[in-house]
Amino acid sequence: MSKMTTIAKMRPDGRVVAVQDDGTERAFPKRPMRPMTEAQIEAAAEADPDARPMTAEEMRKARRVPRTRTLRRALAMTQEEFATRYHIPLGTLRDWEQGRTQPDKPARAYLTVIAHDPEGVRRALTATPA
Repeated sequence: MSKMTTIAKMRPDGRVVAVQDDGTERAFPKRPMRPMTEAQIEAAAEADPDARPMTAEEMRKARRVPRTRTLRRALAMTQEEFATRYHIPLGTLRDWEQGRTQPDKPARAYLTVIAHDPEGVRRALTATPA
């Protein structure tokens, strides 16, 4: 069996394309690369001890904290832009993203609000008092 390497990249619109040897791009086929039924997917996940689905109890205990770096990248902002726009000290943001510290409860609540309505938070922070 021979192995083939495929180089792919994500376009700005979110599509993933394969990059050909000559530099041109082609879309990936719409069909899944490894077609599996839902039952096969569930059985494979259950069989893998490192990737098994969480139980309902584990889900209840899991912390639901917005991941700062993921949130910032989803908003397509640099650390400096995110820190400035949302009035978060840059060093604090870097500490959160690099895992040196975790956001406290008020900060987690603030990040959750930013995740749900980033433009609303921006407008609220830039509004002039009446």
